[in-house]
Amino acid sequence: MIHLYTGEGKGKTTAAIGLAVRAAGRGFGVCFAQFMKGNDTGELYVLSSLPQMKILRSDKNFGFYSSMSEADKAELTKIHNRILDRLLEEAEGETCRMIIMDELTWAVKWRLLAPEKLKTLLDRGRAGSTGEIELVITGRGADDFLEDAADYITRMECVRHPYEKGIAARKGIEF
Repeated sequence: MIHLYTGEGKGKTTAAIGLAVRAAGRGFGVCFAQFMKGNDTGELYVLSSLPQMKILRSDKNFGFYSSMSEADKAELTKIHNRILDRLLEEAEGETCRMIIMDELTWAVKWRLLAPEKLKTLLDRGRAGSTGEIELVITGRGADDFLEDAADYITRMECVRHPYEKGIAARKGIEF
């Protein structure tokens, strides 16, 4: 099935990581793919220590989309497409029973991936499809086609956040 964690609130990636840990604890192979992220995040240290976990992401931090050059966008698109190719291989080989696609909604929104590759992968995760692959997607502003594909949708709501008071993201809490 397909899970979608979206909305303006904090906790989308955290919820997906919790599901990944639960699946790994039951012996599932898990592919944890991060789109749009190349910076150092605390969860990577723990996830990389789990033998059932494969982590796919950019080794380069491109920063925010608004600060990327056209060359950066082209390079990141190639990286994202390589990640999708790898996820398709993992889905076909059924080595990963769970595939997390963290911050995928931004890559979709800014057209930094090949949509046909993503749609092929989504078809593998649809309820009633062959195989037993759970797809988990995170990110704000999910496009309608992602919501239409999802079997589970959780919308995180921001009621209050320290950022509104000028408090920057904190190591170990937000990253």
